[in-house]
Amino acid sequence: MGTSAIEFRPEDPAFLADPFPVFARLRDDDPCHWSPRLKSWVLTRYDDVKRVCLGQEMSSNRLAPFFATLPSQAAGRVASLVRYLSLWMVFRDPPDHTRLRRLAAKVFSVKAMRAMRPSVEAITAHLLDAIGERETFDFIAAFAGPLPALVIMELLGVPRSELARVKRLSDDIALFIGSSRGAGEKYASAESATQEMAEFFRSLITMRRAAPQADVLSELVHLEDGGDRLTEDELVATCILLLFAGHETTTNHIANGLLALMRFPGEQRKLRADPSLAQWSTGGEAVSDPGARQGPAGIFRSV
Repeated sequence: MGTSAIEFRPEDPAFLADPFPVFARLRDDDPCHWSPRLKSWVLTRYDDVKRVCLGQEMSSNRLAPFFATLPSQAAGRVASLVRYLSLWMVFRDPPDHTRLRRLAAKVFSVKAMRAMRPSVEAITAHLLDAIGERETFDFIAAFAGPLPALVIMELLGVPRSELARVKRLSDDIALFIGSSRGAGEKYASAESATQEMAEFFRSLITMRRAAPQADVLSELVHLEDGGDRLTEDELVATCILLLFAGHETTTNHIANGLLALMRFPGEQRKLRADPSLAQWSTGGEAVSDPGARQGPAGIFRSV
């Protein structure tokens, strides 16, 4: 157990801008760090993280213990968060997690994801066309943010016109999931956003029950495996999870990827010279991306 005086402040702007020096100090001096601010242990060594994540001692159900500590009045103010986020697969232990994952795997297969490739390329081209020949632009707002959100919206059959709304609601839910404990009014904002997103998806689910479309939401609605199917609340919770968790991390990966290329211009030159170096993975299979010729060229216009 570490005893160093390192103060881990994940909300600190300096940490968010460059967290790696802090992580290095923690790994070297306090790899099993107790954070009074987070009221949690922070592990920074790979072997420790792997052992904990793969072990049976830790539970993924992080929300139920937290909700159980809330006074009844406070719990009533986050009823939608309790109702839907508690059903997220990532917060469930076996056998509940196993069941949800088994059902989801019927829809989210490698073959189904490969079939999305033309849509992803079309959305990418659309965003690059909108950027046009501008010398400067906000990369997150113009590309890294909307790209994964639009892809998941396409997957679920959510109209592109709802992008701003989806982003606003996801950001408000993120206040509860990923913000510091001191974020003001985060519970109220996240609760309101969860209510609105749940109502939005309930409406779409009703429409898909009556008239299925060629989208994942229709498949989830009509999915059945040995008599087992997702409940209405599980459907809503899964849609919220896909939209929220599915695009936040990808936005960060895309942005950090571009930042890395800017910091290592030699690698950027290699990619410019040979766009086929850009690859994507399908279950362990690396595939050259012929469509990358348009993507990096368009993005790098303003680098």
